[in-house]
Amino acid sequence: MIDYIGVSDILRLVSRVGTGVFIERLAGEIEHDYRRWSEFEKSARLASHSALGVIELMPTSDGRLYSFKYVNGHPKNTAAGLLTVTAFGVLADVETGYPLLLSELTVTTALRTAAMSALAARYLARADSRVMALIGNGAQSEFQAIGFYRMVGIRELRLFDTDPKATAKLEQNLRAIPELTDLRIVRAASSADACRGADIVTTVTADKCNAVILTPPMIAPGMHLNAVGGDCPGKTELHPNLLRAPNLKVFVEYEPQSRIEGEIQQMHADYPVTEFAELARGTAQGRTDATQITVFDSVGFALEDYSALRFLHSLLMEERGFARQIDLVPELDNPKDLYGGTLGHAARSGIRKSA
Repeated sequence: MIDYIGVSDILRLVSRVGTGVFIERLAGEIEHDYRRWSEFEKSARLASHSALGVIELMPTSDGRLYSFKYVNGHPKNTAAGLLTVTAFGVLADVETGYPLLLSELTVTTALRTAAMSALAARYLARADSRVMALIGNGAQSEFQAIGFYRMVGIRELRLFDTDPKATAKLEQNLRAIPELTDLRIVRAASSADACRGADIVTTVTADKCNAVILTPPMIAPGMHLNAVGGDCPGKTELHPNLLRAPNLKVFVEYEPQSRIEGEIQQMHADYPVTEFAELARGTAQGRTDATQITVFDSVGFALEDYSALRFLHSLLMEERGFARQIDLVPELDNPKDLYGGTLGHAARSGIRKSA
């Protein structure tokens, strides 16, 4: 029997811990795994692109545990009442090859993306950052707001979306969270208005195109840019001239993947970037002065999903009464007799085939 976490299970797990606490604990697990970066098998995700979206597989292993995530990105889905992103994942034991956990990752991906964003900001944003522009107020936005409030100390959010209903949704949801009572929420008239006075700018838009959400005039010295929405070929949010600004440094998760999918897909192959693992391991510097502009070019990497699945499995191990299980793998008296232990047993037991 294999441990299973469905949507209802993740809601109970996170509610029991608290969303902000969960994000912060998950960020700690991600940071721990980035510090042992050399132990992991690394590859860009395997993507199947169509005109309307992408379906991807994201595998990795540290030689003891193996994980993969199935995830899609279909921005037009919301017009049909469907989610833009759905995901599930598997954590497995390398020694036996047996799966240990099958889990939903739709909600968990939003949690781990926020955890990774806030973790990077802890390394890169100015320590006195308190105001964040949040551009793109869709499915990921609440998670980003909670993560930055909890982990970075953001106390003012400046919101903008081309869809006013999305901004209204975000504001309503944030105002209903008791822990955020001292969070000031401001609706901005444009992306430029949202950026005005912000210490951190988070872009988390969904359209699969080379969009221009941020331009050089919107950016002030000392800002940290958390660019989340550009996460596949042909999908970006930052004007390329912004990336050419003086005194600007770009940080990525896994450089070969980011060259294909991140904001830096717009730049030459020798455009300088620093991998986050170097920050986590102390082998590279982050921000070097208060006026520097830092960019976290986030596309999501398989290690983060590995960390999330490992964290979820550890929570189940702590509370065994909480876990559900499914019969994903046959249990046999004789492991060499797959037929006899499955279909043959069914036949002997008198299970009749349907007409």
